[in-house]
This record gives sequence, C-alpha cells and structure tokens, in this order.
Amino acid sequence: MNQLCGTSSIVGCQFTLSPMSERYVDIILFALKEVNMSKVWSETDDVSTCIRGKQIHVFDVVRAIFLHAAKTGEHIAMSGTFSIGCPGDSAADVYMDESDIALNKDDTKEIDQLAGCKFALYPLGREDYMEKIYEQIDWSKETEVNVSHSHYATRLDGKVNDIFNLLQNVFDQTKQDVSHVTMTFTLSANSPTGKAKEVKVS
Repeated sequence: MNQLCGTSSIVGCQFTLSPMSERYVDIILFALKEVNMSKVWSETDDVSTCIRGKQIHVFDVVRAIFLHAAKTGEHIAMSGTFSIGCPGDSAADVYMDESDIALNKDDTKEIDQLAGCKFALYPLGREDYMEKIYEQIDWSKETEVNVSHSHYATRLDGKVNDIFNLLQNVFDQTKQDVSHVTMTFTLSANSPTGKAKEVKVS
C-alpha cells in the first residue's frame, strides 16, 4: 500500500447506488463483483460508499460500478460527490497506486449506455468561483455530450462513458487552479419516465 504523506493528491468520492428494482441487492452485488477495486480504498456503510485514491482510479471505479449496474437494463440512479483538497482531510484510509492504468477501462469502454446526469461544480475558496464554473460549462458544450441548463445544476445527456469523460476533465481542469474542489452529480439510466437524449451529431 502506497500511502501519501499529504492530502493534496487524494481524490475521494462518496456515492449511493440506487437500483429501482426488487432485485436491488443482486444488482449491487453483481456490479461490485464485476469491478476491479484493487487500486482504491473503499468503505461501504448503510448510507453510502466512500472511495479514495488517485484520481484516475477513483473515476474509473465509480464509472465501472454505474455501468455494470446499468447494463442489467434496470432503472439505476447514482448520486455522489467527488472531492480533492479539503482542508480537513487526512492521509488516512487511502490507497495511492502510482500507475495510471485504469483497471476497468477495457471492460467498460464498449458498454453503450445512455444516461442523464446533473452535476454542480464548486471551486471553493475562490472569489472568482463563478468564472471558473462558466469556463468549464463553456468547455463542456464542445464535447459529445448534450449540455443544458437546470436549476442549481448543469444537465448532461449522452453516453455514460462520454459523461464520465466530461466530469473527469471538468474536475481535473478545475483542480489545476483551485486547491479545494468538490463536484456533485446524479446519474440516471434506463428510467421508465423517459429516455436520455441522444448524443449530438457533428
């Protein structure tokens, strides 16, 4: 286990996976079984799951858990928060693997799953926080994901892999200039109330 002395590189994500199905236990256990979590520290309680480690591995694991759950065809929702640089954080309970090889990428890159997502970016401790937020929203509109306004959040519609690529890039670009960043998100796939919007055609 490679422990960091500081916390500036530790990324954490606390999330709740919610299968809207009578088979919710089986779906959650199936998703966890399919995902390689050996490069992150994780803990699950009766409220949520917390994952901590290097950014690439944290995003890789969260993406994989959602995709493997969603590929069952059941309505799946996931809500969570990514965070880096919290002044109250510690170097405890973390696994930092030095490699940048995302262990679940090959298993998830071909899962062609549509979803809707709402996310909110919080560049904390900056007076120009709105400028930072608008920068990332403007950049997001140039991606393969449909980006639209929603109250208190930005709406994303498209393929799950494209959505997670966008979220990871927004988080990564923001942390280059901001020491404490949090980003909340809610994903929904296979909802019976309506299909996610198709991705943009260039």
